[in-house]
Amino acid sequence: MPKKTIGLLTGGGDVPGLNPCMKALVLSALENDYRVIGIRRGWAGLLNYNLDEPSTYDYNVRELTRDDVRTIDRTGGTFLHTSRTNPQRVKPKAIPAFLQNSPLGKQIDDEGTMDYTEHVLKVLEHLGIDVMATIGGDDTLSYTVRLDKEGMPVVAIPKTMDNDVFGTDYCIGFSTAVTRSVDFITNMRTSVGSHERIGIVELFGRNSGETSLITAYLAYVDRAIITEVPFEIDRLCGMLLEDKRNNPSNYTMMTISEGAIMEGGDVVETGEADAYGHRKLGGVGEMVAYEVKKRTGQDVMYQQLAYLMRSGAPDSLDRMVAMSFGHLAVQLIQRRETGKMVALHGGKYTTVPVGMVLAGKKRVDVPAFYDIDTYRPKIKDFMGVPMFLS
Repeated sequence: MPKKTIGLLTGGGDVPGLNPCMKALVLSALENDYRVIGIRRGWAGLLNYNLDEPSTYDYNVRELTRDDVRTIDRTGGTFLHTSRTNPQRVKPKAIPAFLQNSPLGKQIDDEGTMDYTEHVLKVLEHLGIDVMATIGGDDTLSYTVRLDKEGMPVVAIPKTMDNDVFGTDYCIGFSTAVTRSVDFITNMRTSVGSHERIGIVELFGRNSGETSLITAYLAYVDRAIITEVPFEIDRLCGMLLEDKRNNPSNYTMMTISEGAIMEGGDVVETGEADAYGHRKLGGVGEMVAYEVKKRTGQDVMYQQLAYLMRSGAPDSLDRMVAMSFGHLAVQLIQRRETGKMVALHGGKYTTVPVGMVLAGKKRVDVPAFYDIDTYRPKIKDFMGVPMFLS
């Protein structure tokens, strides 16, 4: 009887923990007599796989062995690479040449955006893939949901440093992102304090302000602006001046989510929308730094941590969760329990229907964990609270 084959990919932004997750999944799969086909560059590997051109095969997929994954857990990122490709929404300029005018594509709007799911399904059939294991955030996993609806067996693994995939308390990459941010803020205090300035640190966080909230809580910064609560700039300036005066070293520090919104304003975005409808976030911290300096007359140090939050090897918690998610995914495949996403609920490993990732946006529980009057983390009652306040 031929071996069953698992297709494996990572999509969206890289985070620490992807490689340990894939190593655990591959080794567990091989030990249980599965083959594993690694799909490179996320969903782009399937979109760009030309069934009529063998020269595209090795560039987009590779069978994975023990030797292929032996050392990958020692580094961050994803050794299979990644992309933000969405096969059900491919803009004209992103359509591979061999798919131009292909009957395997379906136009979905007046701008020529195409859905190439039929092509993806043919590629999966050609590769002999029996089940897809996908690691990603809500964008990447939204296409996993589509494949599930098309009848393709799938198992999903949530990752995002924002920790905002709906249906799980925890996503791969979050702990390391917070750890990096706390370390950078601690180090940045030397310069901000030496120059007696106001320090403003901008952190990733599109739909959820959890990275700003938890980092602020752990690093003891003076104020934390989160995505969920629009802030009033004059009130924030007054708070920062008071914090600076009350500090014996005459400085103050604050964090801000990249998705934060000033009262009466809009989210700060640049560039055109990607395949999932998102424009690039970032710059709200710089805008706040300008306004704070203008309104207070104080010198400001602004730092956007950005990709530094998601760079490098994972911390111990992300290794633990990533490896456990990888093993659990294979166990689900063994039990033929597909159409599910692995998850953590109340500190315990579990599963939810993969479609749950589309059921909402995971956001900070503001009444429980944040004081909207002081712009500070505030846990009303620690009894029964999740470890990561999520």
